[in-house]
Amino acid sequence: MNVRDDSRFALLLTETWRDLQSPAVLWQLAALAGCLLLAWLFARSTLLRFAAGNHVDTPAYRLGRSGLRRVLFPLAALVLVIGARAVLGEFHNVSLLNVAVPLLISLALIRLVMFALRQAVGRSSWIASFERIFAAVAWSVVALHIVGWLPQVIRGLDSVSFTLGSQRLSLWTLLQGIAMVLLTLLVALWAAGLLERRLATTAGLDENVRIVMLRVAKAALVLVAVLVALPMVGIDLTTLSVFGGALGVGLGFGLQKIAANYVSGFIILLDRSLRIGNMISVGAERGIVTQINTRYTVIRAPSGVESLVPNEVLVGSVVQNETYTDTRMAVPLNFQVSYGSDVERAMAILVEVARAQPRVLDEPAPNAFLAGFADSGINLRLGLWIADPQEGTLGVSSDINLAVWHRFRAEGIEFPFPQREVRLLSPLPSVVFPEMGKVSEANPAIGDPTRAGGAARSRAALLRDDSEDIDI
Repeated sequence: MNVRDDSRFALLLTETWRDLQSPAVLWQLAALAGCLLLAWLFARSTLLRFAAGNHVDTPAYRLGRSGLRRVLFPLAALVLVIGARAVLGEFHNVSLLNVAVPLLISLALIRLVMFALRQAVGRSSWIASFERIFAAVAWSVVALHIVGWLPQVIRGLDSVSFTLGSQRLSLWTLLQGIAMVLLTLLVALWAAGLLERRLATTAGLDENVRIVMLRVAKAALVLVAVLVALPMVGIDLTTLSVFGGALGVGLGFGLQKIAANYVSGFIILLDRSLRIGNMISVGAERGIVTQINTRYTVIRAPSGVESLVPNEVLVGSVVQNETYTDTRMAVPLNFQVSYGSDVERAMAILVEVARAQPRVLDEPAPNAFLAGFADSGINLRLGLWIADPQEGTLGVSSDINLAVWHRFRAEGIEFPFPQREVRLLSPLPSVVFPEMGKVSEANPAIGDPTRAGGAARSRAALLRDDSEDIDI
């Protein structure tokens, strides 16, 4: 810090200390307190009158009310303090008011920037952290300006530099570039937010087309913001062309899957093959499309599990869309009745039960069919249609099965089930082989030890022959 900055800081401290010891500081304190009180009353009365008016609750009205709530008080206080400083400056020092002016300017700037950022990006988890960082940086700049150290800090940052091609870049230039890019990005996001609200109120515009237009417009606005901001602070974009080309080639090879997913996402949105709320099946995943993002699509299964399916998979695979052009879905249910049951009555009961369910459509009407003849009974099939496959089919199937069970039992229609009849024959007689001796029933290996294996095989053959007398 040079002698001039040191003298300025010392002079500020001296004047402030002198004002605090002088009775005239009471006038400054009273003026500052009065200005803050009047600004608060003015802001409060303005907001009350604004809320009490007969205004239509539109996005513009909510935007204006939120903006006034955040910036009206610091701006009103700033105007009043500047006026009080001009009046009191004719009679004595106003060092305290001189310090209050940049503080109020910083407060108004912080609130204005954060209000615009919240309107641009909506509610996000990182907004609160960014607000604290931005407030700390703004107050630090104000403090450096008050004490007179800001020019010295700027010269120090500008002295740290490096060369990129023919372009000289310093820390101060980079900080200016970052600040300008953030400012232009804020304007771009704010414009994108206005476009989104305008598209949301446009009648007859498909949802997928709206999403594509919004994303393309946001990407274009961000690109234009960066291209405009960097030359404004003296950064020549031509010096970054070689580096950008090499980076683009590297990203093209390393991130080709991600790029394919992004392109596939735009294809899905443009050709409208998938929409929010469609019931689809792809691979082993089946569920409702809840989100179509740029890189992936969210599918929520009936069990509540959400699957993130890359858009490239949806474009390159066979997707079964159960609600693409028609939300109606066929639900076949199979039943079986015994051969002694009244088949025509059973089929009529199936149709009656299906028509009594509220989720079953009247058109196409439910119908019952005789599907075939099985070993244990007659196979029947109930065909019905529902209009809400996203609600699942297990509920309606369970209700129909339960109702059919009660109706069949009430009317004496039997459900067949497998039956097995086993007959046990008399004990096997003893078998005598002349060359082996007697083979007992309990131990067929008794006899000649050298012929034990042959006896066992003969016994096994005998058992196989007798097994044919057992009815299964």
